[in-house]
Amino acid sequence: MLRLGRREFAPHEPVIMAIVNRTPDSFYDQGATFHDEPALTRVEQAVAEGAAIIDIGGVKAGPGEEVSAEEEARRTVGFVAEVRWRFPDVVISVDTWRHEVGEAVCEVGADVLNDAWGGIDPRLAEVAARYGAGLVCTHAGGALPRTRPHRVEYEDVMADILDRTLGLAERAVSLGVPRESVMIDPGHDFGKNTRHSLEATRRLDEMVATGWPVLVSLSNKDFVGETLDRPVKERVLGTLATTAVSAWLGARVYRVHEVAETRQVLDMVASIAGHRAPAVARRGLA
Repeated sequence: MLRLGRREFAPHEPVIMAIVNRTPDSFYDQGATFHDEPALTRVEQAVAEGAAIIDIGGVKAGPGEEVSAEEEARRTVGFVAEVRWRFPDVVISVDTWRHEVGEAVCEVGADVLNDAWGGIDPRLAEVAARYGAGLVCTHAGGALPRTRPHRVEYEDVMADILDRTLGLAERAVSLGVPRESVMIDPGHDFGKNTRHSLEATRRLDEMVATGWPVLVSLSNKDFVGETLDRPVKERVLGTLATTAVSAWLGARVYRVHEVAETRQVLDMVASIAGHRAPAVARRGLA
């Protein structure tokens, strides 16, 4: 059982985490949800389309203008409080690596801290434990926040992913983070080249076999773009194909831009796997 905020998710229930960036320079939407009203509209639409988690981020993942912890908090804390008030049952996640920001957003109602940079600030897990919040433990290969990989090498990329993410997960539980609220993430593109991310996808079942719920953040990423030689705005099909493979291999949580499309892919895979009945089954019966 995966338990996040007020929600519990069954073992074969795929969970969609919708991305809402409070940044003026996000790589995909170019700041479309930087201001409050369009961001709240995005939340409303994502929930209506089937997202159970809203992931709010205040700093672009890639290189760019420096964003202080104070500015990151300014972009996220008030918005988290507003989403908590308007959508009391939605699970609120905040994408941050800083414990100061984690503390501030948990104080106003965040349910999950999405640590995309692999525990670079060890105090973030302590904050999650103190508030009983969930935690995403991501593999970033030791990369510093907002840096791009350069000639990074692994003897065995999945072995490194497992070693780092399982270590972070067990540490989180030892600090007091509820075991049922911890997820592990292979960290596509983070500290990896395209071949590493493809191999991580191909071997995702090794992460699933550990018993920890696996979160994948695939949406429109560079490894999809390089694999298909497509610019950012033309990566949806590649993303959905990777989503289907990840679902078949057992991933539980999907961090996405396109919620409705992802919902259909996940429902189809779940039905093929026998975990979900068809929405309609009239063919051959009339």
